[in-house]
Amino acid sequence: MASLKEFRNRIDSVKSIQKITKAMQMVAAAKLRRAQESVENARPYASRMSAVVASLSSSMTEQPGAPELLVGTGKTDTHLLLVASADRGLCGGFNSAIARKAKELASELIREGKQVKILCVGVKAHEQLRRFYGKQIV
Repeated sequence: MASLKEFRNRIDSVKSIQKITKAMQMVAAAKLRRAQESVENARPYASRMSAVVASLSSSMTEQPGAPELLVGTGKTDTHLLLVASADRGLCGGFNSAIARKAKELASELIREGKQVKILCVGVKAHEQLRRFYGKQIV
């Protein structure tokens, strides 16, 4: 049986870990708040950029010799999945959920006879997806 001194040392150790965890949580909350503010500040720019691209696309489709990227080929045989994940862990099941959804989408497209290319932004998604779709990762 453990002695009283060992129990006290263990309690002190747990309290110390609690303090560190609380500090990490506060730092993460501050970073999340800053990131959310950045997203909110970027919304007007994103909506305006979307409107500009839509306007450009609609005006280009009417012109002969327009770039294929804007006009399209009419074929939907090849699909590009852009998978964004974190570079590190410590974000719960976020990376796993992203990879799982990408796998579902890719396998569904492959079942339909489509060709799939995957572009990974973030290390964790790349690590998880290369086991299943190594040749399709761009």
